[in-house]
Amino acid sequence: MSGERVIGLSVDQDETARWSIELERAIATSGRPLKLIPDADPATVDYLVYNIDGGVTEFSAYTRLRAILNTWAGVEAVVGKVSWPEHVPFVRMVETGMTEGMSEYFVGHTMRYLLDIDRAQGQSSAGVWQKWTPRLARHTPVGVLGLGELGTATAGKLAALGFPVHGWSRNPKALPGITCHDGPEGLEKILKTSQVLILILPLTESTRHVLNAQTLGLLPKGACIINAGRGPLIDDDALLGALHSGQVRHATLDVFATEPLPSDHPYWRNSNVTVTPHIAAETRFDTAAEAILLQIGRDLDGFALQHVVDARAGY
Repeated sequence: MSGERVIGLSVDQDETARWSIELERAIATSGRPLKLIPDADPATVDYLVYNIDGGVTEFSAYTRLRAILNTWAGVEAVVGKVSWPEHVPFVRMVETGMTEGMSEYFVGHTMRYLLDIDRAQGQSSAGVWQKWTPRLARHTPVGVLGLGELGTATAGKLAALGFPVHGWSRNPKALPGITCHDGPEGLEKILKTSQVLILILPLTESTRHVLNAQTLGLLPKGACIINAGRGPLIDDDALLGALHSGQVRHATLDVFATEPLPSDHPYWRNSNVTVTPHIAAETRFDTAAEAILLQIGRDLDGFALQHVVDARAGY
């Protein structure tokens, strides 16, 4: 393939400068015949680096478009709301920095629960010397709901630390060191054994409120939950009820149905909830730009793009 290809940019205005710097750096490193034009005429754009905050919701003017490269891992903001040409791949963001950050978030909070760090902090603040015996990883089954790129990396790291790890996905999977489940029966099995439950599913109609009063009741009493997938994976009222009854000991939540989390939301006032402000899967501009250039390089070399969204499946 000869000739210079144009990369356009349609992202949040506050991020345009940072994306431009990192994409220019990645282009220079790649040595590819590419030119970044952030405000390019749509008719000249071959590859569009995109998120919905950039304002583009209709792509008919992009007559040369070869791929749309989303800067976010999640795509529920566009699927069913934005139409793109069927022949143009819409690629979700999968990049090493995000994968490392997300998996480290889950591992860190799982270790916090394992070692009962919250209890230590409480006793330290109160000046209480009272011993306990922390659990061992090998006695603490962990369930990972969602075995995509991020869930697989998380499950692998936890298994390497000695946790018995069970993973669940919509379709059957086989991963070394992970007990994999699928379908409704598999979900029931994984819930019944998970003393720590991790949610890293995409948001679809079938995963909305996957944790509800019924499914929360399947967990071992006193289980802990970590959600950095999507807020509506959890029925908030059901989780608050499970926390009140002691069915769930603690929940660490990074994502919410409404963000920022409203100041009057009961999660803020619940001592058994840890709120983090949607930081687990922050895009690292440098590694994300490299990931975008790798995808463009695949297209230039005649290979199929990876991580292409299936609009019918919702992710």
